[in-house]
Amino acid sequence: MIVPDWPAPDNIKAMSTTRQGGFSLPPYDGLNLGDHVGDDINTVKKNRASLAQQANLPESPRWLKQVHGTTVSLAANWQLDDKADAIVSNHANQVCAIMTADCLPILLCNQKGDQVAAIHAGWRGLAAGIIEKTLTQFNCPTSDIIAWLGPAIGPTQFEVGSDVFAEFTTQSAHAELAFQQTDSEHYLADIYLLARQRLNDFGVKALYGGDLCTVTDSTRFFSYRRDGITGRMASMIWITPK
Repeated sequence: MIVPDWPAPDNIKAMSTTRQGGFSLPPYDGLNLGDHVGDDINTVKKNRASLAQQANLPESPRWLKQVHGTTVSLAANWQLDDKADAIVSNHANQVCAIMTADCLPILLCNQKGDQVAAIHAGWRGLAAGIIEKTLTQFNCPTSDIIAWLGPAIGPTQFEVGSDVFAEFTTQSAHAELAFQQTDSEHYLADIYLLARQRLNDFGVKALYGGDLCTVTDSTRFFSYRRDGITGRMASMIWITPK
């Protein structure tokens, strides 16, 4: 487990899994939590049960059917396989979770410790406004929100086309700082910086994490960009009763 190094209130619990542990066989070895990637479904269920026990979760995570969109699920109204790319809770013991294997997981909480969120931020969701959409669900000033950026594809590995560059730079001039041109049609994109810019622009200044690359660390992380067929990790956050 990776536990965020951030100044969250004591009653906020958060963590991100690695691929280590679990029961899945190659190419999903070992703690694959995704039930949509071709792994044996009974093995995935076994991995999820092991996660709940090892992490001492108060409930099974409220998994989402992620579609690279901007729908935000409210944990209180959550149903299995909700099509959403973020989930928000203001109740104790509701485990907000998203799965990734290169896309950026973002965990949020407020300084009061009574509201949390988990965001699945691929480039499409980022460009479409998944961060901003999630932040509007908080019932506090955005200056009171703390964010942690979990393991994602690093800035030296995320090659994109001119279409992705144009998508971001037409929305924001300073997004150009997150791209390094490699030839006439390609760029290296820094998804961490793109997320930080959008969080900052919306008033969130307390930002942590953002220094782990899923592609280059094959021992710890699944990576779709690196392997194609692979497993999924989970980033989770919940409120414990005060």
